[in-house]
Amino acid sequence: MKEIAVVSGKGGTGKTSIAAFLAHALPGKKVLADCDVDAANFELVLQPARQKTTPFTSGFEPSIDLKTCTACGRCTQLCRFDAIVNGVIADPLRCEGCGVCFHNCPEHAISLLPKAAGEWFQSATPYGPLVHADLGPAIENSGKLVSRVRQEAKMLGQAQGASLMITDGPPGIGCPAIAALTGASLVLAVTEPSISALHDLQRLTQLVRHFSLSMVVCLNKCDLSAPQSDKVRAWCREEGIDLIGEIPYRTAFRKAVRAGQTILQQPLDEALSKSLAHFKQQLAGRL
Repeated sequence: MKEIAVVSGKGGTGKTSIAAFLAHALPGKKVLADCDVDAANFELVLQPARQKTTPFTSGFEPSIDLKTCTACGRCTQLCRFDAIVNGVIADPLRCEGCGVCFHNCPEHAISLLPKAAGEWFQSATPYGPLVHADLGPAIENSGKLVSRVRQEAKMLGQAQGASLMITDGPPGIGCPAIAALTGASLVLAVTEPSISALHDLQRLTQLVRHFSLSMVVCLNKCDLSAPQSDKVRAWCREEGIDLIGEIPYRTAFRKAVRAGQTILQQPLDEALSKSLAHFKQQLAGRL
């Protein structure tokens, strides 16, 4: 099973809309994964029917047995995050799960319990099964949840005989992005004609090359700024990166999101239709 990881150096480039287009347009049996767990929105345009919900735990949080606790204040003194006040976990969101209270309690009144970090879901969509997740508030280990979503999607795709996995990855180049794209058959970087987008595309390219992955670029909203689009094209040529798609800006994308649809479920003008068809053809030829 091959995997396309759809990523972007910055948010707002239209990455999810492009991923949804691919889910709709590419042939064959597919499995889909939304690895943007901090702000999951792939499901907004895929009309999923949730079939399975599984809790996700990551790290630990302390629990104080008040019957055993002698209120010695040792845990309060040692907690550098001010999560424990007067022997009571006063602010759980401050707790980093470091375990210093657990290891230093003289009465062994503190235990470390697995920390609830969110949920992951398996849903059915018209284009194949979707694995997605919600990260809990103030949870920083999103890379672990991304890895879990990807792992579950791969197992599901293999069990159902899917030939392609489409991963809607998170923006940026941090831990979640690394967890979403490492080992992918092809990285599709979605960018836009702006100074910040080109800068972040360059950083993303460094990350992709670090992991020795194949990458192609799609320039979305290509007609919003001709000078900036020219800079993206020139940079791709200089770096030897294939620019396989140039998608014009259209309000049809916004209407599709509002309606919970992919772009192919909206009326398309000739220019947009041709650009999408060319992009699909170029991408399919690399799988």
